[in-house]
Amino acid sequence: MNLKEAFRLSNKYQELMSEAEQILENEEYTTQVKNTYLRHKVMNEAEDETVLEQPEMVYYDKITEVVTFLVYLLEERGKLAAAIRKAKDSLDMDMDSEISLNSCRQNVVRVLRSMNQLRDSERILFGGGQGYRFNVDGEQVAYTCDVRRVKTINFDRNVIRRELGALNKKAEEISARIDLCMITSTVSYTPPFDVNATFDEAFELFLTSAGK
Repeated sequence: MNLKEAFRLSNKYQELMSEAEQILENEEYTTQVKNTYLRHKVMNEAEDETVLEQPEMVYYDKITEVVTFLVYLLEERGKLAAAIRKAKDSLDMDMDSEISLNSCRQNVVRVLRSMNQLRDSERILFGGGQGYRFNVDGEQVAYTCDVRRVKTINFDRNVIRRELGALNKKAEEISARIDLCMITSTVSYTPPFDVNATFDEAFELFLTSAGK
């Protein structure tokens, strides 16, 4: 398998582990409840009756097996992680660092693109100004006036465009290299089941392989 397939399988392991954990964290499934109806106390001729509450859940009688399946998935995920690390070490680039750096690069591109879209503008704010003056009687009174608001950029747009173009090009080049590595790399790991398998299918295959 290649790195792209390996990452997909790793996500599948996490998905199956989460399902197993949900089962094991539900007390209805991990405990047994018996209700004994003490009928003899109220009717001498009656006998007590014990009834076992059993939820309608397919794995209720296989909880221990679900535990071992969860541990199995964790171990397989560890083996896959080791195989992924080995595959990455054989690449001609530090993939993790490049992915992280390219994410930062794309954030800078977003900021510069936003700056490049800014334009000079001018508008009148009618009644937007306020002040005080003395009237003919010498009294101080408030007045309002219009305001001309002029907005201009305070940076060199040519520099922004130059850096934006260079960063865009670099980000695209690195993304292409990462994509190529993802599909041409070799991860030495054999999946124990199909990545599209459901929890039921993977669990049954595990039980069969374990002879249970």
